[in-house]
Amino acid sequence: MANLTPEQAAAVAQQAADAATAAAEAAQQAARAAHQYAAQAGVPGDGGLADATSLALHAATGGVIDPFVFRLSIFVLAIFVGYYVVWQVTPALHTPLMSVTNAISSVIVVGALLAVGVDAVGNTAGHGLAQGFGFVGLILASVNIFGAFLVTSRMLAMYKKKTK
Repeated sequence: MANLTPEQAAAVAQQAADAATAAAEAAQQAARAAHQYAAQAGVPGDGGLADATSLALHAATGGVIDPFVFRLSIFVLAIFVGYYVVWQVTPALHTPLMSVTNAISSVIVVGALLAVGVDAVGNTAGHGLAQGFGFVGLILASVNIFGAFLVTSRMLAMYKKKTK
């Protein structure tokens, strides 16, 4: 590759640009088809990327790929990626990660409080279920925040000099 003349390099670059353009056009066509299939299936809104992709694969393969299996495989892959990401973290980074966990949990607490207070907005359809899930989410996020603060304080205590 290093011995290419400028003309050959330009030709290779042009071929790569043409291939990229063709791939982009194919992706746009697939996105349009996915949006069309999602609309036909009655998926509200744009159906989301995973929904549209699963429905497009379902239609493109003649029904061989089930959308549920596609979504389930994404979920399982996310579990594996999350597991390996968390367990590959060095101990020195655990304290900053715990503070990020606290921040995420505090956002969850805000959402749970909104769900618990659904009566205040005047929408009565399904408010009991929303309040129940909101209460459970509030309790679990509060336990997570409290535990994260305990773990963070214990880890910070490890770095303090021991006095006799």
